Amino acid sequence: MNLFGLLDQAAARFGDRGAVYLGDQQVHTWSSLRERSLRLAGSLTGAGRGARIAVASENRPEIVELMFAIWAAECVFVPLNYKLHPREMGQILADADVSLVFASSKIGAELTSTGSAPVETIGSAHYESRCTAEALDAPRHTDPAHLAWLFYTSGTTGRSKGAMLSHRNLMAMSVSHLADFDSPDENCSLVHGAPMSHGSGLYVPPYVLRGARQVVPASSAFEPDEFLDLCESHPGCSAFLAPTMVARLVQTGRERPRNLKTIVYGGGPMYVDSLKKAMAAFGPVFVQLYGQGEAPMTITGLRRADHLHAGIPAPDEVLGSVGYARSGVDVAVLGPDGRPAAVDEIGEIVCRGDVVMSGYWRNADATAATLRDGWLRTGDMGSFDADGYLTLRDRSKDVVISGGSNIYPREVEEILLEHPAVLEAGVVGAPDEEWGEIVVAFIVGDVRPDELDAHLLERIARFKRPKRYEFVDELPKNSYGKVLKRDLRDRLR
Repeated sequence: MNLFGLLDQAAARFGDRGAVYLGDQQVHTWSSLRERSLRLAGSLTGAGRGARIAVASENRPEIVELMFAIWAAECVFVPLNYKLHPREMGQILADADVSLVFASSKIGAELTSTGSAPVETIGSAHYESRCTAEALDAPRHTDPAHLAWLFYTSGTTGRSKGAMLSHRNLMAMSVSHLADFDSPDENCSLVHGAPMSHGSGLYVPPYVLRGARQVVPASSAFEPDEFLDLCESHPGCSAFLAPTMVARLVQTGRERPRNLKTIVYGGGPMYVDSLKKAMAAFGPVFVQLYGQGEAPMTITGLRRADHLHAGIPAPDEVLGSVGYARSGVDVAVLGPDGRPAAVDEIGEIVCRGDVVMSGYWRNADATAATLRDGWLRTGDMGSFDADGYLTLRDRSKDVVISGGSNIYPREVEEILLEHPAVLEAGVVGAPDEEWGEIVVAFIVGDVRPDELDAHLLERIARFKRPKRYEFVDELPKNSYGKVLKRDLRDRLR
């Protein structure tokens, strides 16, 4: 089983129909997308089966053809978060031992200096020449356990780890999505408002399987009015969006577009009040998912129907939950003794199923700590109620999720402490209506905020920078000298 087979089926059934669009302009039919992907795959045979090939770009139509070309060549798709600092991208490229990077012109220029792997500009003359190579035959004998997608996530240290996702993992994710959340057909569209390196890109396979067109905004980014306009002009629109993106749609004051069918939201906290405002603005189009890169897009979910009870918004305890176990996934909450927790008892959330990764790339210690007895230890704390709804209570990891992006406090703290005027630093997340959470840094030292901003921007991605600094005489600590993050969060409240 190879995920290229999804495109093969779509081309056989819907060959002349539009497959990929840039804004309102058709870029490919299903037949032309298949042929172009196989020609690109033919140009990649020199890399060898199993080679890791990275894509570093803002959203653009070529990501779809590259994704399927890489799979057709039986190589591994390694998408990079385009918001990362070049140094951070370089660390991932080195860790994955990437053979080749396809990058947008802007990102490619920055990556070339890292020297981690050969970089080729998407859309360049050389890239287009690849599309005239001899077409590869569609793969027919790929082991479904073979690696398809290397999804880089991070631990509490902020050091990137590659979650190994096989063809079987992504097929299980696709089937679960079609079973639980959405039922697209050839008259539907997937609008890529969120980054295709993450959740939006992971949803390409199920929509390709059903022949639904892929729509990439002309801006290559999320612009609320542009997104809503696309949902007026394309049929049966679905999208994956971070909660902050949903909030920005509401802020436009516009009505629900006539063709907007489904918005799947996840990747960060969606507060009940914000969700109610979104439902009032756009109606019952919302679906919530809870997942991780290690179990992509598939642990629990709150279906469209679950958001309503008797035609009105469901009770707050339901809207504030992350729903119940998805199709094909076992989910449990374990107490401190490792046994299943009782109803309403808080413990660590664990899951198992075909969607769960095989482990972390070349990181046996992290794999052993995360996969135990066949269960994925999520590091998130939660509880089940009597009706089977799971509610996230806290994160055992200190990760801050801002605008759908994970930010790891220790990483930011370490960079802050490199500044000679910073004596101590404690970084936490604070609730924020627009971003879900924002990064706040508590600083001990005599330094100005603009100096810290400049220091950080030279070393890490802009989105990880604190949006607020609090200057204090000392950080609260326990008797072992560990900074009490909960106390810092309490100060913010």
